[in-house]
Amino acid sequence: MTREEKSQVIEELTAELANNTNIYLADISGLNAGATSDLRRAAFKANVKMAVVKNTLLAKAMEASDKEFGELPAVLKGNTSVMYSETGNAPAKLIKNFRKKSEKPLLKGAFIEEAVYIGDEQLDALVDIKSKEELLGEIIGLLQSPAKNVVSALKSGGNTIAGLIKTLSEKEG
Repeated sequence: MTREEKSQVIEELTAELANNTNIYLADISGLNAGATSDLRRAAFKANVKMAVVKNTLLAKAMEASDKEFGELPAVLKGNTSVMYSETGNAPAKLIKNFRKKSEKPLLKGAFIEEAVYIGDEQLDALVDIKSKEELLGEIIGLLQSPAKNVVSALKSGGNTIAGLIKTLSEKEG
Protein backbone atom coordinates (compact mmCIF):
# COMPACT_ATOMS: atom_id res chain seq x y z
CA MET A 1 0.00 0.00 0.00
CA THR A 2 1.51 3.33 -1.02
CA ARG A 3 1.75 6.33 1.27
CA GLU A 4 -1.00 8.07 -0.76
CA GLU A 5 -3.31 5.07 -0.44
CA LYS A 6 -2.69 4.96 3.32
CA SER A 7 -3.47 8.66 3.74
CA GLN A 8 -6.65 8.16 1.68
CA VAL A 9 -7.74 5.28 3.96
CA ILE A 10 -6.96 7.36 7.08
CA GLU A 11 -9.08 10.23 5.70
CA GLU A 12 -11.98 7.86 5.02
CA LEU A 13 -11.72 6.28 8.49
CA THR A 14 -11.54 9.72 10.13
CA ALA A 15 -14.73 10.72 8.27
CA GLU A 16 -16.48 7.50 9.39
CA LEU A 17 -15.43 8.11 13.00
CA ALA A 18 -16.74 11.68 12.79
CA ASN A 19 -20.07 10.63 11.27
CA ASN A 20 -20.85 7.82 13.73
CA THR A 21 -21.60 8.04 17.45
CA ASN A 22 -21.63 4.25 17.97
CA ILE A 23 -18.39 2.49 17.08
CA TYR A 24 -17.49 -1.08 18.01
CA LEU A 25 -14.14 -2.84 17.62
CA ALA A 26 -14.25 -6.63 17.37
CA ASP A 27 -11.90 -9.52 16.73
CA ILE A 28 -13.25 -11.90 14.08
CA SER A 29 -10.02 -13.84 13.53
CA GLY A 30 -10.53 -17.56 13.34
CA LEU A 31 -13.89 -17.33 11.57
CA ASN A 32 -13.87 -19.27 8.32
CA ALA A 33 -15.12 -17.71 5.08
CA GLY A 34 -18.65 -19.05 5.52
CA ALA A 35 -18.96 -17.78 9.11
CA THR A 36 -17.51 -14.39 8.12
CA SER A 37 -20.05 -14.19 5.30
CA ASP A 38 -22.86 -15.06 7.73
CA LEU A 39 -21.65 -12.36 10.14
CA ARG A 40 -21.57 -9.76 7.36
CA ARG A 41 -25.08 -10.77 6.25
CA ALA A 42 -26.36 -10.53 9.85
CA ALA A 43 -24.69 -7.13 10.22
CA PHE A 44 -26.34 -5.89 7.03
CA LYS A 45 -29.77 -7.06 8.26
CA ALA A 46 -29.19 -5.35 11.62
CA ASN A 47 -28.23 -2.10 9.86
CA VAL A 48 -24.65 -2.37 11.14
CA LYS A 49 -21.83 -1.34 8.82
CA MET A 50 -18.81 -3.62 9.23
CA ALA A 51 -15.25 -3.35 7.87
CA VAL A 52 -11.89 -4.98 8.58
CA VAL A 53 -9.22 -2.33 9.15
CA LYS A 54 -5.49 -2.03 9.67
CA ASN A 55 -4.80 -1.15 13.30
CA THR A 56 -2.15 1.48 12.56
CA LEU A 57 -4.42 3.29 10.09
CA LEU A 58 -7.37 3.23 12.50
CA ALA A 59 -5.14 4.52 15.32
CA LYS A 60 -4.03 7.43 13.12
CA ALA A 61 -7.65 8.14 12.19
CA MET A 62 -8.57 8.18 15.91
CA GLU A 63 -5.75 10.65 16.57
CA ALA A 64 -6.96 12.87 13.72
CA SER A 65 -10.56 12.73 14.95
CA ASP A 66 -12.15 15.41 17.13
CA LYS A 67 -13.53 12.70 19.44
CA GLU A 68 -11.82 11.54 22.63
CA PHE A 69 -11.39 7.76 22.34
CA GLY A 70 -9.61 7.32 25.69
CA GLU A 71 -8.13 3.81 26.05
CA LEU A 72 -9.66 2.52 22.82
CA PRO A 73 -6.49 2.80 20.66
CA ALA A 74 -4.74 0.46 23.14
CA VAL A 75 -6.95 -2.47 22.04
CA LEU A 76 -5.82 -2.18 18.42
CA LYS A 77 -3.82 -5.40 18.28
CA GLY A 78 -4.33 -8.43 16.08
CA ASN A 79 -7.33 -8.70 13.79
CA THR A 80 -9.70 -5.73 14.10
CA SER A 81 -13.12 -5.18 12.55
CA VAL A 82 -14.97 -1.92 12.98
CA MET A 83 -18.75 -1.84 13.32
CA TYR A 84 -20.74 1.37 12.93
CA SER A 85 -24.39 1.64 13.92
CA GLU A 86 -27.15 4.20 14.38
CA THR A 87 -28.37 2.28 17.45
CA GLY A 88 -25.99 1.99 20.40
CA ASN A 89 -26.75 -1.63 21.22
CA ALA A 90 -27.24 -3.14 17.72
CA PRO A 91 -23.63 -4.36 17.26
CA ALA A 92 -23.59 -5.77 20.81
CA LYS A 93 -26.78 -7.73 20.12
CA LEU A 94 -25.33 -8.89 16.79
CA ILE A 95 -22.14 -10.15 18.47
CA LYS A 96 -24.06 -11.86 21.28
CA ASN A 97 -26.46 -13.61 18.89
CA PHE A 98 -23.64 -14.71 16.59
CA ARG A 99 -21.72 -16.18 19.52
CA LYS A 100 -24.51 -18.66 20.15
CA LYS A 101 -23.01 -20.59 17.19
CA SER A 102 -19.36 -19.54 17.44
CA GLU A 103 -16.74 -18.31 19.92
CA LYS A 104 -16.09 -15.21 17.85
CA PRO A 105 -16.42 -12.28 17.36
CA LEU A 106 -14.87 -11.00 20.56
CA LEU A 107 -15.57 -7.44 21.61
CA LYS A 108 -12.35 -5.45 21.93
CA GLY A 109 -13.99 -2.15 22.80
CA ALA A 110 -16.71 0.33 21.93
CA PHE A 111 -17.30 4.06 21.72
CA ILE A 112 -20.96 4.84 22.42
CA GLU A 113 -21.94 8.52 22.28
CA GLU A 114 -18.73 9.68 24.00
CA ALA A 115 -18.49 6.77 26.48
CA VAL A 116 -15.67 4.24 26.04
CA TYR A 117 -16.06 0.54 26.90
CA ILE A 118 -13.02 -1.76 26.92
CA GLY A 119 -13.06 -5.56 26.84
CA ASP A 120 -15.36 -8.44 25.97
CA GLU A 121 -16.80 -8.50 29.51
CA GLN A 122 -18.64 -5.23 28.64
CA LEU A 123 -20.80 -7.00 26.04
CA ASP A 124 -23.79 -7.65 28.33
CA ALA A 125 -23.80 -4.04 29.54
CA LEU A 126 -23.73 -2.83 25.93
CA VAL A 127 -26.62 -5.11 24.93
CA ASP A 128 -28.75 -3.44 27.64
CA ILE A 129 -28.04 0.14 26.48
CA LYS A 130 -31.22 1.87 25.45
CA SER A 131 -31.38 4.11 22.41
CA LYS A 132 -32.22 7.79 22.72
CA GLU A 133 -35.69 7.10 21.29
CA GLU A 134 -36.36 4.31 23.82
CA LEU A 135 -35.35 6.58 26.71
CA LEU A 136 -37.53 9.44 25.45
CA GLY A 137 -40.45 7.02 25.09
CA GLU A 138 -40.04 5.84 28.68
CA ILE A 139 -39.83 9.41 30.00
CA ILE A 140 -42.94 10.46 28.08
CA GLY A 141 -44.76 7.38 29.40
CA LEU A 142 -43.79 8.26 32.96
CA LEU A 143 -44.85 11.87 32.52
CA GLN A 144 -48.22 10.87 31.04
CA SER A 145 -48.95 8.35 33.77
CA PRO A 146 -50.01 10.82 36.57
CA ALA A 147 -52.18 12.79 34.17
CA LYS A 148 -53.93 9.62 33.02
CA ASN A 149 -54.58 8.63 36.66
CA VAL A 150 -56.21 12.00 37.42
CA VAL A 151 -58.35 11.87 34.29
CA SER A 152 -59.49 8.30 34.98
CA ALA A 153 -60.24 9.17 38.61
CA LEU A 154 -62.32 12.14 37.53
CA LYS A 155 -64.20 10.01 35.03
CA SER A 156 -64.88 7.30 37.62
CA GLY A 157 -66.60 9.82 39.91
CA GLY A 158 -69.16 10.44 37.25
CA ASN A 159 -69.69 13.62 35.33
CA THR A 160 -71.66 15.33 38.07
CA ILE A 161 -70.22 18.24 40.03
CA ALA A 162 -70.77 16.33 43.28
CA GLY A 163 -68.86 13.34 41.90
CA LEU A 164 -65.96 15.56 40.77
CA ILE A 165 -65.74 17.32 44.14
CA LYS A 166 -65.87 13.99 45.98
CA THR A 167 -63.11 12.54 43.76
CA LEU A 168 -60.90 15.60 44.19
CA SER A 169 -61.40 15.64 47.99
CA GLU A 170 -60.43 11.95 48.16
CA LYS A 171 -57.28 12.67 46.15
CA GLU A 172 -56.18 15.40 48.59
CA GLY A 173 -56.87 13.31 51.70
